[in-house]
Amino acid sequence: MTTPQQPPAVADADTFTVTRTVHVAAPVERVWRALTHEEHMTRWFGARASLPEVRVGAEGYIGFEGYGDFVVRVEEVDEHRVFAYTWGAHPGDPEPLADGTSTLVRFTLAPDHDGTRLTVTETGFGTLTTRDPRQALEDNRQGWTSELDELVAYLERDVEPDVEPDPVRSA
Repeated sequence: MTTPQQPPAVADADTFTVTRTVHVAAPVERVWRALTHEEHMTRWFGARASLPEVRVGAEGYIGFEGYGDFVVRVEEVDEHRVFAYTWGAHPGDPEPLADGTSTLVRFTLAPDHDGTRLTVTETGFGTLTTRDPRQALEDNRQGWTSELDELVAYLERDVEPDVEPDPVRSA
């Protein structure tokens, strides 16, 4: 399946925010699972992931080859609608999820014709003290462009990732 070109992530230097919206030709439930289950996260986002629970306050990490592991803490969960986490701006920070050392990543999902409209918004670059905020903004803009392209490709392959049955439909 060929995926149409989608707009890249956009960095707003005034608000220190990165945003990208993509269309995924997959149901919301599949997109949600790819965002929140570590066994799927490692297939499109990072080389390693540990997120044993999807609940507010849960902690884990996402690891990237050549960069290290970034600590994450779940901040918001509205199943199949919103998933947000704070993550360290730089691996190895002594307090990776403190003010000045982390940003907030928020995914919003909505049904969209034959699939899902997925928006990622990352904020907090303007308060970073352990990295140059403008460089971090640009790095993550590039990152979300490539990572969401990988997510779309992963979810739109002919082979579907494992999806837990919908209890309403199974009954």
